[in-house]
Amino acid sequence: MRTVFAHRGVSSLAPENTLSAIKLCADYQVSWFECDIDILQDDTVVLSHDSTLDRCTNRSGALFELNQQDLDGVDAGSWFSDEYRGERIPTLNQLIALMNQYQLNANIEIKSGDVSAEASRRLLAGLDRALNQLDDGREYIISSFNPMLLAEFKRLRPQAPVACLFENHTLNDDWHVIMEWVGAEYIHPQNEGLTQQQVQLFKSKGYRVNVWTVNAKDRANQLFNWGVDGIFTDFPQIFSSKYRKG
Repeated sequence: MRTVFAHRGVSSLAPENTLSAIKLCADYQVSWFECDIDILQDDTVVLSHDSTLDRCTNRSGALFELNQQDLDGVDAGSWFSDEYRGERIPTLNQLIALMNQYQLNANIEIKSGDVSAEASRRLLAGLDRALNQLDDGREYIISSFNPMLLAEFKRLRPQAPVACLFENHTLNDDWHVIMEWVGAEYIHPQNEGLTQQQVQLFKSKGYRVNVWTVNAKDRANQLFNWGVDGIFTDFPQIFSSKYRKG
C-alpha cells in the first residue's frame, strides 16, 4: 500500500507541528502525518522539531526551559501567517486526542535532545504513556535518527513499530546492523541521492521503506515504481488519492 505522510502536518498550508496543520490532514483525506516530539523541564511532551524556540515561535531560547503553563504565552503561528496568530505549541496528549477525534495515524519522530540522557528517558516514558490513550484502530510508527533511543523505546514498548531514520552520509555499510540492533521494521532514508539499487536492497532484507522529504510528483512516482512503501511530503494535498492509505 502506498502511503503519503503529511510532513509535520500539512506544513505547506499551516505552521508545522501544530494542531492546525494536522487537522488539515482530515480535510485533504490524508490519513497519515509525521510530527516531532521533545520534552519540557516539567516532563510535558510537546510537538517541536527544534530544541530552540527561535525559528517557529515569537520567542527565543531553549524549548526545555519551558513548563506546560508557559505554552499559552508562546505564539507558534504568526511566523507562518497572520491567519495562525496565537497558534500554540501542542502537547502530545492534545495530539493523541486529535488523532482519536479525526481517525488519523502518525509517524512520531523522537528528537535526540541536547539536555541529558535522563531527559531523553523521561521523553520515552511520556511517549509510552501517551500511546496507551490511542483508540483501537489507530496506527503509529515511532522513528528517530538516534538508534539508542529507538532501541530503548523498543525495549520499553516491544509492540511499537519503529523506524530508523538515515541521512545519506549516515547510510553506511553497517545500516542493517543498526536496524537489527534496534529491532526496526521500517527504514526511512533521505530522498536526495537515494537509488533504485538501495531501495531494492532494503526491500530484499524485508524492511518497509518510507522516504523523506519528497515534494515533486514525478520523483514520488519514480520512488513508488521502485517499490517504496511511503513518502513524507510538505505537499500531501497535491497527491492523487490513489497514493493514499486508508
